[in-house]
Amino acid sequence: MKTLLAAAFSLTATTVIAQDATTYIFDGDFDDATFAVESEIIGAGLVIDYVAHSGAMLARTGPDLGSDVTLFEAADIFLFCSAVLSRKVMEINPDNITYCPYGIFVTDREGVVKIGYRNFPEGEMQEIQALLDGIAQAAAE
Repeated sequence: MKTLLAAAFSLTATTVIAQDATTYIFDGDFDDATFAVESEIIGAGLVIDYVAHSGAMLARTGPDLGSDVTLFEAADIFLFCSAVLSRKVMEINPDNITYCPYGIFVTDREGVVKIGYRNFPEGEMQEIQALLDGIAQAAAE
């Protein structure tokens, strides 16, 4: 049993699934990762509504808040929506608007570049999560 578990973990060594997020390690630099994410989103026929440069904001505001901690060398969040899937999940439950727009983030922390997204609850939002996973996974490859 231990061998089976070790084998399973070794196959998913570059994917981390936390309770709140799924991340993929990107083998390259931050700029290449952001280009890959942007390309995958656009390639899926979606429009990027906004790119939040969260890493720059955190770096800029840290000193004003009395902190010298570097959280990320860089961090961006790509926000976008799918009219088709959003309508589908909101017709099931209008409160699913709380999850829109959808976001995929790219971070560089201590030289480790990650691509990821927030996990959604079970049910109809799993279709959106599958979309995000497809984009994030393809960008990370």
